Amino acid sequence: MHSAVFLIEFGAVVLALGLLGRFAARVRFSPIPLYLLAGLVFGHGGVVPLGGSEEFIEIGAEIGVVLLLLMLGLEYTAGDLVGHLRTHAPAGAVDFVLNAVPGAAVAVLMGWGPVAAVVLAGVTWVSSSGVIAKVLGDLGRIGNRETPAILSVLVLEDLAMAVYLPILTTLLAGAGWAAGGVTLAIALGAVGVVLVVAVRYGRHISRFISSDDPEKLLLVVLGLTLLVSGFAQELQVSAAVGAFLVGIALSGEVAENTHHLLMPLRDLFAAVFFVFFGLSTDPSTIPPVLLPALALALLTALTKIATGYWAARRAGIGERGRWRAGGALVARGEFSIVIAGLAVTAGVEPALGPLATAYVLLLVVLGPVTARFTEPVALWLTGRRAQRRGVAPVVDAVPEPVPVPD
Repeated sequence: MHSAVFLIEFGAVVLALGLLGRFAARVRFSPIPLYLLAGLVFGHGGVVPLGGSEEFIEIGAEIGVVLLLLMLGLEYTAGDLVGHLRTHAPAGAVDFVLNAVPGAAVAVLMGWGPVAAVVLAGVTWVSSSGVIAKVLGDLGRIGNRETPAILSVLVLEDLAMAVYLPILTTLLAGAGWAAGGVTLAIALGAVGVVLVVAVRYGRHISRFISSDDPEKLLLVVLGLTLLVSGFAQELQVSAAVGAFLVGIALSGEVAENTHHLLMPLRDLFAAVFFVFFGLSTDPSTIPPVLLPALALALLTALTKIATGYWAARRAGIGERGRWRAGGALVARGEFSIVIAGLAVTAGVEPALGPLATAYVLLLVVLGPVTARFTEPVALWLTGRRAQRRGVAPVVDAVPEPVPVPD
């Protein structure tokens, strides 16, 4: 009887996610807010609370985080990450100051304490690589000159997560200064060792794992990732970081083949993760934090636009491309929910989960809008100011290239 209830409940959840995903694809929109809303509907305090499948969904959510970070790591080699760090470090510093500091300040103003401030700083800091990549493809901007500047900011954020998550995990564990320092040293040491090994021996590791049989390749990579993630969690490094480092260590044809094999699994369990985060949030707790979430969303939307504008300007991009770069970076998504989810599990602050949910919902909806309209609105305002001053508006000396379709 229990198994029948589980199958019915979990089947209903997966079916609902599939229908929501199809609807989002039809309207060219990110499915993440719809998945979060589905979690609110199925969760405690929602319309249809779950009973028999919630424990399995929680385990599936953990696997979803691991696969999200593994797939992210597969996008880069260790050499790429080191190169981006050296070239675009100033853009990463500006990104951190403009976007992490507001989140930390809001947590302090609300009296949540230093740990919650570190958590909310991460939530507001990191843009959604998945949402932004989809938006750039939908708008035909993959070949635009500002796109490398956008990607450089995203890559630096991804790399920073390999350092930020161990720090956050140590703080959430509530260890003393001595124990926390040792744990953090182990975490950062593990990250450094894996990066060095990946740079020097990544080809050998990939060759050892490589297989012409897709089934064997899938089992080996998935098993290795879960194993490393488990050991990483035991060392307080975070399972997500362990998965990210496994992805970095793989390169070439193995990384490409693994990416294709794991994509359906990643999509399934990532959707389950977003649903679980919604399940753990009582909808009745969102209205009290809606105004702070809205204020924070509007503030950090502006700071992300400023970040993209500055990064594109530093790269020598014209005025129009600078505004496009800024508008494209606004969306938050998977990493913000991962960070907030870790804090909710640790019981840091009851209102933090609802605030993060509302914040991500707002910006994952606003992000595609700012990507599309920031440039024309900014140029219109610039033209209006120029008319009032009686001068001609400044235009780019070199015309922007025609976007290359995806």
